[in-house]
Amino acid sequence: MKRITALAASLMLLCTSAFADEGMWMLPLLRQMNAQALQDLGCMLTPEQIYSTNAPSIKDAIVQFGGGCTAEIISDEGLLITNHHCGYSSIQELSSPEHNYLEDGYWAMTRNQELPVPGLTVRFLQSMTDVTAQVQKLEKKKPEQQELGIKAIVDQAKADNPNCSVVISSFYNDNMYYLIVYKVYRDVRFVGAPPASSGKFGGDTDNWMWPRHTCDFSMFRVYAGPDNEPADYSPANKPLTPKASLKISLKGVHDGDFAMIMGYPGSTQRFMTATQLQDMLKTNDVRIDARTVRQDIMWEARMADPVVNLQYANKYASSSNGWKKWQGEREAFANLGVIDRELQKEADFMEWVNAKRSRVKKYGDAIKTIDQCVLEAQEAKLAYTLLTESIYRIELVTNSISQNPDFKNYNLELDRKEATALTDFYKKNVKPGDEIAIDLSEEWLDWLFANSAFTSEDKLEQAVINGVDLRNDPARLLYGAIRDVALQKLEIMEANDELLAEATKAYTAGQMEWMAGQPLYPDANSTCRLSYGTVKSYSPRDGVLYKHYTTLKGVMEKEDPDNYEFRVPAKLKEIYQNKDYGQYANEEGELVTCFLTNNDITGGNSGSPVLNAYGELIGLAFDGNWEAMSGDVIFEPNLQRCINVDIRYVLLMLDKFGGAGYLLDEMKLVK
Repeated sequence: MKRITALAASLMLLCTSAFADEGMWMLPLLRQMNAQALQDLGCMLTPEQIYSTNAPSIKDAIVQFGGGCTAEIISDEGLLITNHHCGYSSIQELSSPEHNYLEDGYWAMTRNQELPVPGLTVRFLQSMTDVTAQVQKLEKKKPEQQELGIKAIVDQAKADNPNCSVVISSFYNDNMYYLIVYKVYRDVRFVGAPPASSGKFGGDTDNWMWPRHTCDFSMFRVYAGPDNEPADYSPANKPLTPKASLKISLKGVHDGDFAMIMGYPGSTQRFMTATQLQDMLKTNDVRIDARTVRQDIMWEARMADPVVNLQYANKYASSSNGWKKWQGEREAFANLGVIDRELQKEADFMEWVNAKRSRVKKYGDAIKTIDQCVLEAQEAKLAYTLLTESIYRIELVTNSISQNPDFKNYNLELDRKEATALTDFYKKNVKPGDEIAIDLSEEWLDWLFANSAFTSEDKLEQAVINGVDLRNDPARLLYGAIRDVALQKLEIMEANDELLAEATKAYTAGQMEWMAGQPLYPDANSTCRLSYGTVKSYSPRDGVLYKHYTTLKGVMEKEDPDNYEFRVPAKLKEIYQNKDYGQYANEEGELVTCFLTNNDITGGNSGSPVLNAYGELIGLAFDGNWEAMSGDVIFEPNLQRCINVDIRYVLLMLDKFGGAGYLLDEMKLVK
């Protein structure tokens, strides 16, 4: 990076003593901000070996997978690994009742059996360049000039980087900007995954919990055109030759070992005010209650019919992950006194601000303004959330506005049951004056489902053939009524957006100045970050100590053949009974399933590589722990842990369970 802003330079001088286990650190600043901490903790790599734009580095083996997870390249032939739950929707789309890869697992035994996944992409980071000065200069100009200036910067970067996409991302709430160049590959094929009974072992019950025993992985391969550049799917495409791929360690982990994670964390809220956090909790309460209604009905239908189970597997998983996280977050907020701690932090901040007139001028009104904007929008936000989490979730409504309604994964009877429950929930909770312009009686719902063309593919095709004006379809009428109220609420919610953004920027800048010498990384924003720490056990409460790893024995102890979440495949039980672990066993002859580190991660890090001191792959990050569910707001060093599947468990499932050991031939295993 040729130029470093004054802000970045001050951060480098002040943050070299940051806690090793906290922080989602920006890659271009590793040498200046983190080199000593990495070395002190035991890392054997230089910052340039982790991130470089001039030579192959670890960042060249890490990708953003499908826009929402992380994955890594583990061979020089484009083989990629991520979490099972990251590949979940792709695997479901490739499945059918006759070939249920989600439920039964799948392994391609030849390249010809690797299954193309339409629409799936992976994104390789090429470079990050500080453009703060240019953007801040443009911010002083008129909006149309700002837009043209930003476009000029991006267009020049695109011209300098053929076959790449370019974005400008904000950090520290608009106090710093980076121009980021990515190369996006569009031909990604499914190679294999374990059955759901292993890849999703423990289901919702174990989600966000330790001890954990889930073999949470899936494998894909990236293909490229003849020039090794991105290309649309073609049978003629060849496996990607990557700039870098990860070596895989079979040495295992021990308590205290160095561990680092690189990936694409989605979002955190570590610069929010107490009022913003309370607003977040209130909004999440509405989401939790609405999703409970829908998920209970969906789960019952899934367990009653294997076809429905496949159709709604991803819908259920997408809903339930946040649903459980928000419950844990509220519990952690209460147990750990998060709001009171934030209020104390604000009081301390204002004491610092008020000690100097120049600070009062810059930061004195920031918290008050933020809180005022939040409170003015709160009721509208709750009404909007109620709408979008209840009656807008009726699938008939979303089918009616989709260009390609998903009838493959639609069950009319289930949607009708959900519609009744969701409308009842909506009517019980909507405030007077906020109701949509339809009474939503049971009779009206009967009429809706009887007369809409969007209940089946055949019915929709027939309506089109007959020239029916679909704008007057009952489902679209319901959508229109929902949209009208939603837009009213959005207008209120967004009325103070500019004022809120300015105050947020000022409050963050104030914290950056106030907290000099402490960890001061920006909030996660789906850009590539590094966290580092150690393999580590923890004590959740008095008298209880959770060790840093679990074994296959725990899978057998949890087995419950009558519980869908805790089934164990017969072949895995046979491997356990025979202790047929081969090179994947630890020193005690156990098969380690999962392990803990104190790395700082959040959603989006799913599938991220867990690397040892030499940059070798030792596991895949896939979850956090229940006791520290407030971690997106405040890092809890004594409690916060990252849950990872051990790479040796992954390889055993691939090899001895799945029979796809031939894939090991293209991996670089370190013993």
